[in-house]
Amino acid sequence: MTMALLVAALLMGFFGSPHCLGMCGGLVTAFGLSMKDVSPTKRRALVATYHLGRLTSYALLGLVAGLIGVTVLAPLMQGNSMPRILLGLVLVFVGVTMLGAPFLTKLERFGMRFWQYLSPLRQKVFPLNTFPRALTAGLLWGFLPCGLVYGALLIAVVAHNPLSGAVLMFVFGLGTIPMLVATHETVGWLRDKIGRFRLRQLNGAVMVLSGLAVVVVPMVMTNMHSGHGGGHAQMDHSSHSAMMSETDAHDMDQTNHNMMPAMDHDMQDMDNHMDHSMHDMGDDATSMNHAQ
Repeated sequence: MTMALLVAALLMGFFGSPHCLGMCGGLVTAFGLSMKDVSPTKRRALVATYHLGRLTSYALLGLVAGLIGVTVLAPLMQGNSMPRILLGLVLVFVGVTMLGAPFLTKLERFGMRFWQYLSPLRQKVFPLNTFPRALTAGLLWGFLPCGLVYGALLIAVVAHNPLSGAVLMFVFGLGTIPMLVATHETVGWLRDKIGRFRLRQLNGAVMVLSGLAVVVVPMVMTNMHSGHGGGHAQMDHSSHSAMMSETDAHDMDQTNHNMMPAMDHDMQDMDNHMDHSMHDMGDDATSMNHAQ
């Protein structure tokens, strides 16, 4: 997990928080009404407590997502580039979702069934006038069906580390806090700025481009390196052949140079031997003539 991925999760939570406010606004209002009889100081502490519970749930979900990634995906991606490609594709998918594509709508509907199943337990935490109740409410809140949360969980799956998945989801939750704890006036200002400058769409576009870069750029660099390396290999082979030929020629010249004196010495010995033989034959002939 890189710092860039953590920053992406934080920005995803922040710029997607208007969507979170639409999903969670009613729940936040209900929490606020249940704390109307507590002091302002305790109220702030209770708000921090249930947000801590929500982020804890996100971290637990990220831990599970990371475990799924390690147990299911990791054995299929040993020694290849699939982890990088899968991460890039997930970033593209989440970015397109932030641009407005309703890919995760059905998943939200499926999650709503589980949320309704928790309804009896949710009723028991009201009013939120104690810290255990506030913490429990926050833990339950983390399971509220949300397409943005599911998109972040997809990134946690490909984090290839359960701890990294937990940290990533916790940081994502941190990004959603400003919108959910702001006052009514501040909420209106944040929503106006994010909507006017299309910051959510901009962040989605950045995630799409980042995902494409994660997938494509290493492939291009690998192809360029392979072509460059192949040219060098061919040049090295040609240079090696030329050096071998030059070395062989030098060795042959050296061999000839070393052999010539020996051959000359052998020829001289042969000539001397022949002269000596001819001289002996002449002496024999003279002896025979004297004998006659």
